[in-house]
Amino acid sequence: MALGTATDRYELRFDAGRISLDLLSTTHPGERLYSVEPLRAWVTGSGLVPPGTPLAHADGSWLASFRELRGCVERLMRADADSGTSGPGTDSRSYDLALARLNEFARPAPPAPRAVRTESGALVRELDGPPCCAALLAAVARDAVELLTDPVAWAAVRECEGDNCPIMYVDTSRGRRRRWCSSEVCGNRERVARHRRRAALARA
Repeated sequence: MALGTATDRYELRFDAGRISLDLLSTTHPGERLYSVEPLRAWVTGSGLVPPGTPLAHADGSWLASFRELRGCVERLMRADADSGTSGPGTDSRSYDLALARLNEFARPAPPAPRAVRTESGALVRELDGPPCCAALLAAVARDAVELLTDPVAWAAVRECEGDNCPIMYVDTSRGRRRRWCSSEVCGNRERVARHRRRAALARA
């Protein structure tokens, strides 16, 4: 599910159920964070910052750091998903390196929010100053730490059953019967494929 015109432009998706899994989704079907502009759109669309937060100070170093964090999260979560448990599997060295780096990313304080009264009297969320890259990375890394260390939450993580779709998501559906990252994307493709197979059998 894309949010708003900026995220639509870069085909960004936010339907995984956790921000750390949404970051993993930026590699499929191709690299989505290919420049600073889509990274800014992802940061806003993911809810890391309130809409309208200035991000003009984001630069290439942000892009490299978010990609590095994404690689660490993917290494850890894929290993745990493949083994069915929380652990390094066969390649413990790369797992331990990714884990150490994830913990480094999670160490800084995330962006500090504040409630601001609008002219109508309603309260809206703003940040207490322009967000720095380390603070935003920390928010995503802490989400990954929480997901990896919570057995109940981790038990709900699934990989999409769509053809050649590696997207991981949290299954919060009743009975844990969700099969696809998105019913509108992979689910619709599967329904179309089933219809074509039935039509081919009928013609035969």
